Amino acid sequence: MDTRQTVAYIGIGGNLGDARATVEQAIARLAGLPDSRLLRTSSLYRTAPVDSGGDDYVNAVSQISTSLAPLELLYALQRIELDHGRERPYRNAPRTLDLDLLLYGELRIDSAELCVPHPRMAQRAFVLAPLLDIEPAIDIPGIGAAQACLARIVDQPISKL
Repeated sequence: MDTRQTVAYIGIGGNLGDARATVEQAIARLAGLPDSRLLRTSSLYRTAPVDSGGDDYVNAVSQISTSLAPLELLYALQRIELDHGRERPYRNAPRTLDLDLLLYGELRIDSAELCVPHPRMAQRAFVLAPLLDIEPAIDIPGIGAAQACLARIVDQPISKL
């Protein structure tokens, strides 16, 4: 068994049902992932949907330390989504819960199943603001400073809950 730990960042969001409660439950589930430890979680944020409709989202980012391989972690996140009634009827559909593997150490992965860093994270205030909440000087591998990315998308309203 590989016991090396990697720091990973998980984007959390939802806009169906009691989204705040669902996000809080998801954070608790992240704390219970096998071979992993929850390190920090951002404040909760409210954001308008991007590239879709529906109610406002509740978003957060959690930082974990894990010895799960990237795909193992992705599959664990997808199980948590399914346990919360996640359906994928179409791209950017409203959802009960969305868990995105944003960063996995310094790795850059581009496969059919997984892209890390998350391909649109540098364009989304609902990812960058909570990420910077817990890691103010973080760089996104292959992109650069997350703070500079957020400064380019000030037109996306976001507020702490």
